[in-house]
Amino acid sequence: MLAATLLALFLVPQDPAHRVVAASILIGFAIASWAFGLFAEPVTTLVFLLLGILFHVARPGVIFSGFASEAWWLVFGGAITAVAVETSGLGRRLAALLFGRIAGAGSYPRCVAAVALAAVGLAFLMPSTNGRLLLLIPIVLAFAERLGLAPGRPGHTGLVLTLAAASYMPPTTILPANVPNSILLGAADSLYGIKLGYGPYLLLHFPVLGALKTALLVWLVCLLFPERQKLALAPEAALPPMSPAERRLALILGLALALYVTDFIHGVSPAWISLGTGILCLMPPFGMLTPQTFSARVNVVTLIYIAGILGLGAIVADSGLGNAASARLLAIAPVAPGHTVADLGILTAIGSALALLTTVTGVPAVLTPLARDFAAASGLPLLSMLMLQVVIFSTVLLPFSSPPMMIALQLGGVGIRHATKLTLALALLTVLLLWPLDYFWWRLLGYLP
Repeated sequence: MLAATLLALFLVPQDPAHRVVAASILIGFAIASWAFGLFAEPVTTLVFLLLGILFHVARPGVIFSGFASEAWWLVFGGAITAVAVETSGLGRRLAALLFGRIAGAGSYPRCVAAVALAAVGLAFLMPSTNGRLLLLIPIVLAFAERLGLAPGRPGHTGLVLTLAAASYMPPTTILPANVPNSILLGAADSLYGIKLGYGPYLLLHFPVLGALKTALLVWLVCLLFPERQKLALAPEAALPPMSPAERRLALILGLALALYVTDFIHGVSPAWISLGTGILCLMPPFGMLTPQTFSARVNVVTLIYIAGILGLGAIVADSGLGNAASARLLAIAPVAPGHTVADLGILTAIGSALALLTTVTGVPAVLTPLARDFAAASGLPLLSMLMLQVVIFSTVLLPFSSPPMMIALQLGGVGIRHATKLTLALALLTVLLLWPLDYFWWRLLGYLP
């Protein structure tokens, strides 16, 4: 595949008239490699950036624009915070306290709910899906062991799948909580000058796709992976008092959360709040992270991958490929003003199909440059077209399209067959139940006519 890409790029004349063709070849290579795992994600990203420079697919400032975007700095700051939460012991304390209070000596549904609430609750404090998973997976596995749920039992499978799904899907409705909505934040600003606020974003998406979807997930896990017997939680030694580092970090996270929620008042982007939080965790007076821990624990692979995804979106827009693709898609799709429900269904179907190819992470990078044309064709507001992407990338059809879920499955020892059973069932119920509710909620808030 790489050899074919090199040959194709070599044969395309390097002039402005053929930039769309060169961009198509390069982006096709990146998407196929990311989707099918032809190379490790950072290798694909670095090759993508290098080929873009060598064959003059776009200007260097466009190709490397991901590193200058707010989305990249949002995830960078979140990665630092995630390591601080994990190493300080605060995350383990919060999760253990939540499990102990909710699960106690309760039933299996209460245990599933405890895991789901821990995953969603930490999303408000930890803007990194992989960080939350890495923190919670060992805790959930220990929790299952204390409940007597050995690997292979339906209850063990259910708890791991709950963590995998709840760590990614509901947090897509919390602006700084994971990669796709962070990419959407940066792309909306860089392409259209639209700054997405934490509060309005949360109000629009969390009630239906966050809270109701979490409840639906808990019910579905209990239905598909039932544990009939009542579970008894084995006793565990009492937690020690909070350390000074935990108290300082709790104060910092509380301040950051307050700034996130009130960004519509002070106007500071979530990216800079996230970066500032990470810097405070590194500052010597707070003593939570040493430079050695920072360099060893912050996931550079994820940061490189995000920069590549953002660069892909910039190349799509700069080369004219976005306009060409939108014209082709709009010619095929019967989208017309005055047919809001049908238009939303068609555009959501296009995005969902794209997510299977590019993974959910690539949806905002590819769809955001097309949003203006889709808005013009459907007669719907541009902001609504941008927000429609959240509906798309929060709905996972197959597990492989969500890299964080695949990480959770691997570390939790659960097969993809069980995960596919859950994601397909949850996607079907989301389409039948949650999407109609979301439509009426958007109309109530004025996002749809």
